[in-house]
Amino acid sequence: MQIQSLRKLVALVAITVVGAAQAVRAQAPAIAPSSPADADHAQAQTQTQALAKEIFKQLIEINTTDTPLGNVTTGTTAMQKRFLDAGFSPEDVHLLGPNERKQNLVVRIRGTGKEKPVLFLCHMDVVEALPSDWHTDPFKFVEKDGYYYGRGTQDMKESDAALVATFLRLHHEGYKPQRDLILALTADEESGRSNGASWLVQNHRDLVDAAFVINPDSGGIELDHGKPVTADVEATEKVYADFQVTATNPGGHSSRPRPDNAIYELTAALNKLAAYSFPFELNGVTRAYFDALTKKESGETTADIRAILATPPDMAAVARLSTEPDFNSNFRTTCVATRLAAGHANNALPQTAQANVNCRIFPGHSPEQIRQQLVQLFDDSKLSVKYISDVTDMPMDTAPERKAIVPPPPLPEVFGPLTALVQQIWPGTPVTAVMENGASDSIYFAQAGIPSYGFSAIALERGDDRAHGQDERLPIDSYIKSVDFFYAYTKALGK
Repeated sequence: MQIQSLRKLVALVAITVVGAAQAVRAQAPAIAPSSPADADHAQAQTQTQALAKEIFKQLIEINTTDTPLGNVTTGTTAMQKRFLDAGFSPEDVHLLGPNERKQNLVVRIRGTGKEKPVLFLCHMDVVEALPSDWHTDPFKFVEKDGYYYGRGTQDMKESDAALVATFLRLHHEGYKPQRDLILALTADEESGRSNGASWLVQNHRDLVDAAFVINPDSGGIELDHGKPVTADVEATEKVYADFQVTATNPGGHSSRPRPDNAIYELTAALNKLAAYSFPFELNGVTRAYFDALTKKESGETTADIRAILATPPDMAAVARLSTEPDFNSNFRTTCVATRLAAGHANNALPQTAQANVNCRIFPGHSPEQIRQQLVQLFDDSKLSVKYISDVTDMPMDTAPERKAIVPPPPLPEVFGPLTALVQQIWPGTPVTAVMENGASDSIYFAQAGIPSYGFSAIALERGDDRAHGQDERLPIDSYIKSVDFFYAYTKALGK
């Protein structure tokens, strides 16, 4: 999962870069040598980049899709071997999961115990890719025209490899941090029924318990014609939920139409949904984002933004801004019909008509709360509204009570060294916290009370987001810088 377009971000809040960077610059290890005395560091840096590329290639060429041809365990076992061969204690390298094809790997660098651990969360699975759709083999690591091509180059085997290489280097150096450093390589973030992050939290909390989580499955550096524009750090996200809305009646012959036709019943409900807006709301992240926008927008837009930030907000201004989909998704939960099915013959009244309603739920609300709101909105006892389980894909009478991530505080120990390193690698780039309208494995840790932040350190040009798509690719220079970043950042977090 990547966030590439400023206008597509659900919310942004600017972090003051200059002051933060000055305050914490000492926390960030140097990225490049500044004197001949740093030659050893430069050599180790080059070796780490080469190792990361080697691991990256290995992972791309292991099919970890949730298909008969894919197997996450093949990838995690290969990484387990690297850690054990490097001399990690078997007590600190755990391969475990609910079945033989969905084994997760949890690796630990032990610290002094002075502070609580930090967890780096990386999923190993990728979305299916058909070779016939690509110009290269999606499961071959191809280097061409300044890019690495292959399924997972953007989502997210680049960060898997960078962090594996980082942990191997830190172990080789004998690094002893003040806190344990944990790396989890997990299954089924993209699809499948064996989500590794959720399984680890529920079954082996002791292995992944941490002060906070860094999840490189989101965030990153936005480029505009090669120029860094912003460094996005995901601090919160909406909850994804699908609901099955069903209308039923006895049906009959099409020559004798009935007013309670199932399609008409369902259409009436969907028309209500199309005309409905969930209540307007802001949280700390979105409020700060709109406040920042007043310095960038102009004219009526700026006036309307100031009006919605007032107490109480100007609802006429909310309505005007809501006509733009990007703004609208900032303001509220959104639900939209995405699929329809009805009827069995052209000359028969349908006995069943169904629609899938997809919702992106604003932080602080649960899927069950939204299901109940849909029931009230439709106000039709002949309709059923069921939650589609994200585990079994089956309809359920009730939905989970879990709520979307409430934005955690911008912890100085997270943002301080991150900001300083961004200034070293991408000078002058503002660091922002974002609210993502998609979904990631961060939610399982956030719901367990562990603050989670997303940052990939990958720089991508706006419009070149190919994650899940055809000819997925990553700029080589972007990958090299991300490897440098993660070594320095991991060491800074370990202290």
